Amino acid sequence: MPLFLLIRHAENDFVKKRRLAGRQPGVHLNEKGRQQAQALAQTLAQKLADQPVRGIYCSPMERAIETAEPIAQALGLEVLPRPALIETDYGEWQGKSLRALARLKVWRTVLSRPSQMRFPGGESFAEAQHRIQREIEDLCAQHDAKDIILCVSHADPIKLAVAYYLGLPLDLFQRLTVNTASITALHIGEFGSQLLTLNYDLSFPLPMLSPGKPPAKEK
Repeated sequence: MPLFLLIRHAENDFVKKRRLAGRQPGVHLNEKGRQQAQALAQTLAQKLADQPVRGIYCSPMERAIETAEPIAQALGLEVLPRPALIETDYGEWQGKSLRALARLKVWRTVLSRPSQMRFPGGESFAEAQHRIQREIEDLCAQHDAKDIILCVSHADPIKLAVAYYLGLPLDLFQRLTVNTASITALHIGEFGSQLLTLNYDLSFPLPMLSPGKPPAKEK
């Protein structure tokens, strides 16, 4: 089954100011984010030059497209927006500061019992997880087992996908961390899935991405 590189979009001012952008249109990468996207493009072009990269898909939000475009250009691919890779629908919470939201009693549910959380006027974590899982399954069906697929999405959808394929209970998915412009490598296997890399930071050497091969030993 394919190897998925799940990439969180690069930085924007909502992230910098700790506000919940959600599905609000017009949220673009800031200067640091554009630099992160270019660094991702350069690194992936080097590491994946001789690898079977067969597609780069992304959330339809501007910040995801702006992250995907330099990567696609470096790899000679076309960016293909996929609605199901979109951010979680935070409903009435969209645009609000995380500091203000953290003062709400229901914030404890978000962190400790997310399986019970539905955002006011939005979707539940369970629905978001089902959406991203179905999207990955759909992409698997469109690609060969040896293909590498890049998906540019958002923090919660990526964490929810990892939790699903590792069999991690939904109430524990908040223990995962996915930073801006990070890479999470997930091999979807016929008899089980493997998390090869979580929240990879470009300041560290990229581990072996080929499924089925152990990482090289340190000398």
